[in-house]
Amino acid sequence: MDSLALSCLILLSLPLLPFLSAANIPLGSTLSSTSNNSSWISPSRDFAFGFRQLNNNSDLFLLAIWFNKIPERTIIWHANEDNHPVLAPRGSTLELTATGLQLKDPGGQAIWDEKPNKIVSDAATLDTGNFVLIASGNNSDYAWQSFKSPTDTILPTQILDLGSVLVSRLTETNFSKGRFELHFSNGSLLLIPVAWPTPFQYKSYYTSDTYSANSFESGHQLVFNESADIYIKKNNGQIVQLPQWNRLSPIADHYFRATLDFDGVFTEYAYPKNSAPNQSWFTIRRLPNNICTAISDEFGSGACGFNSYCLLQNGRPFCECPPGYLFVDPTNIFSGCKPNYSQGCGPDDGSRNAEELYEMRELANVNWPFGDYERLEPYDQTECETSCLHDCLCAVAIYNNARQCWKKRFPLSLGTYDNAGTGFTKALIKVRKGGFPVDFDGNTCGKKGIPILLGALLLGSSVFFNGLLLLAISLLVFVWRKRKDGKKVQRSSISETNLRFFSLAELNEATNGFEDELGRGSFGIVYKGVLKSASGNAVAVKKLDKLAQEREREFKTEVSAIGRTHHKNLVQLLGFCDEGLNRLLVYEFMGNGTLANLLFAIPRPDWSLRVRISLEIARGLLYLHEECNIPIIHCDIKPQNILLDQDFTAKISDFGLSKLLLSDQSRTRTVIRGTRGYVAPEWFKNVPVSAKVDVYSFGVVLLEIICCRRSVEMELEEERSAILTDWAYDCYVEGRLDVLVDNDKAAMADKSRVRKWLMTALWCVQEDPLKRPTTKMIVQILEGYLEVPSPPMPPLYSLQLTEN
Repeated sequence: MDSLALSCLILLSLPLLPFLSAANIPLGSTLSSTSNNSSWISPSRDFAFGFRQLNNNSDLFLLAIWFNKIPERTIIWHANEDNHPVLAPRGSTLELTATGLQLKDPGGQAIWDEKPNKIVSDAATLDTGNFVLIASGNNSDYAWQSFKSPTDTILPTQILDLGSVLVSRLTETNFSKGRFELHFSNGSLLLIPVAWPTPFQYKSYYTSDTYSANSFESGHQLVFNESADIYIKKNNGQIVQLPQWNRLSPIADHYFRATLDFDGVFTEYAYPKNSAPNQSWFTIRRLPNNICTAISDEFGSGACGFNSYCLLQNGRPFCECPPGYLFVDPTNIFSGCKPNYSQGCGPDDGSRNAEELYEMRELANVNWPFGDYERLEPYDQTECETSCLHDCLCAVAIYNNARQCWKKRFPLSLGTYDNAGTGFTKALIKVRKGGFPVDFDGNTCGKKGIPILLGALLLGSSVFFNGLLLLAISLLVFVWRKRKDGKKVQRSSISETNLRFFSLAELNEATNGFEDELGRGSFGIVYKGVLKSASGNAVAVKKLDKLAQEREREFKTEVSAIGRTHHKNLVQLLGFCDEGLNRLLVYEFMGNGTLANLLFAIPRPDWSLRVRISLEIARGLLYLHEECNIPIIHCDIKPQNILLDQDFTAKISDFGLSKLLLSDQSRTRTVIRGTRGYVAPEWFKNVPVSAKVDVYSFGVVLLEIICCRRSVEMELEEERSAILTDWAYDCYVEGRLDVLVDNDKAAMADKSRVRKWLMTALWCVQEDPLKRPTTKMIVQILEGYLEVPSPPMPPLYSLQLTEN
């Protein structure tokens, strides 16, 4: 073959190159949502197209594309209809036909289809992450491609043409249409908030300003190139960098994606290839630089919900409620806030003096720029407070150093916190007096009539009251025991749960001969595995090594109890093996390792993440103690037993195992269980233990989360500083919160929460179990429904003061 013919052959082959790197999928191919293993994978195995279980819901699946090689399995595209995710029930099927893709439910009814206007010959999942339908008779032509129908994410080599739109999710885990959109239209890139749930658009909070009346000089394409750079290409070929978009230094051997996150921040992420299991996506750059202040439309709530205010933490919005307010949805800080008292011009407001009903609480460096209905000046702060106090329409007054007083009515919108802390503006919040719990400043706040901590009540000197309280407790214990006894005859076998039985051979194959060790504890070794014959997902296999041979019946009974538990903050038990003398438990795999690895690493994790993790641990404990059918005492709460999934959601692990292996009772007088530094004092006394041992351990863990240091650090020179509980109380008494959090800026911006949670932790680690709060009280405090009084001085601490 001469050189000319060879050159022609090469030129003719160029259009086919994308397809030569992909294993083409023939017509008639199908996928089923029976399991997560049903997917079409790219040749490099970097990406997969198929069914993904929706948020661990065993019966609903997304048709999606995801990163296949990383533990997170991050979804970058999903089938949707009118910006709502298409949900496929278990047993649904997807078929590739000459007319396109068709998704049918188990009954054969069409759920979703993609029918391009060209005949399809085959399909492919490309190594770029693009899923394509190839036009018949022309291998260089795509009849349809996912890159041209994006959801919230774009990838390297992807180009957005004019008219393209990205739509954020509603929350991190809810794939429904969210509150923000990215538009590449009229020559510019725009980030726009929408009046959710309608499609109405508010004013954009970011624009690239690349539109030109001269179409030749206007923006034509948004390009995400192979080098992970994102820029706008004009019609004349000129390349324009996005304003506020920091230039990217070359980063090799990483995966990249750019996502319009649910909080409205357009973020480019990177993930190291071939990395250790504890790696995660990290931010390279984001738009806008400060979303809290970027959104300035007088309509809508802003980055956070109505009546809340926005703080910027590591480039992300974090929402807070003002004093006397609670989140509308305690599980969603973007849901807005509501006052915990009735507002407006009610009958009480006219019959009593305003000073009897209300007081003003100051919130420095916070402002709601809209909602003014009166401006008073010159006014001093006292006059401003008095004016709002006596005005039944006034919810908040904003006062500044120019002696200006701005009175505002509900709802409050676009609330922002000045991270620079200039002190130029302060918000004066009107809150209701009377009938509320007392907070750490001695002020009244919270919901009317809500009780404070049981421990604080026990500190009272009323013999009559304490007698009534003990009588009530006795009655509750009696009722609980009766209910428990009534349930004993209803115990189910393992076969009545959703747990799967695994053979030893299956688990040996899944773990490659128990090769990849994840960790080990007092009850056995944990190995990583991949189920070959089931879902194909990674699992953690715990091989128990201290189970007595005669415990066969007890093993099945307790595994059955654990198998019936189901909570988003508990590691899910998937199955078990009790073959011969082998006892193994199969759990979901947690991609981000233990809380200990996160908490005690450098740099320390974000304060907002630590806040979320604390709440998640508390909710998991509440479920174990009070909400599952058979109450379970964990007995060993510590950071090493808190695992983090791909989204850094905290899940309690090893719950029930200490009870499973060493005791048949929720109370015991014999065996001390737990880990040094987290063990409650009653373990060392000849008294029964209860769920309050977990409360003590949680208090220690909460202190560790606040401080990012271990419970015991004997290498410290000052002996009292070595024990975290002692040192934390010293810092509380001396008001040294900055020392406690090591001058963490985000934590100090949230100082009121730090102090409240510190006080909660100090209540939890009281020596007397009766003085500790219940798990339910802890959750109510952390969610903002309960206030917490000052904790009592530890006995040893007061003894030291007396001796000195």
